Amino acid sequence: MGVSLEVAKHFGANLRRLRKQAGLSQEQLGARASLHRTEIGLLERGARVPRIDTIVKLAAALALPPNVLIAGIVWTPGNVEAGAFTFSQPETHVDETT
Repeated sequence: MGVSLEVAKHFGANLRRLRKQAGLSQEQLGARASLHRTEIGLLERGARVPRIDTIVKLAAALALPPNVLIAGIVWTPGNVEAGAFTFSQPETHVDETT
């Protein structure tokens, strides 16, 4: 699996988890972010790498800072060799108000 695909898959998993935590459908999130529902689906499946403006729109629609959407995606710069991405599992937050 290519690096871009891994980034897209990790972003998509974060997006899906956060959308569900917010209690929104793909269509509702799309409307809030001025994106089509199919775009939300493509992003969640990891079929598309989001542009920065898309990340900002989604974060605002979810009332979250943009960095939450890219949590667990880390770039390690290289010295003389190329850098690389690493991935970690997202932290799960339990809502203790319910």
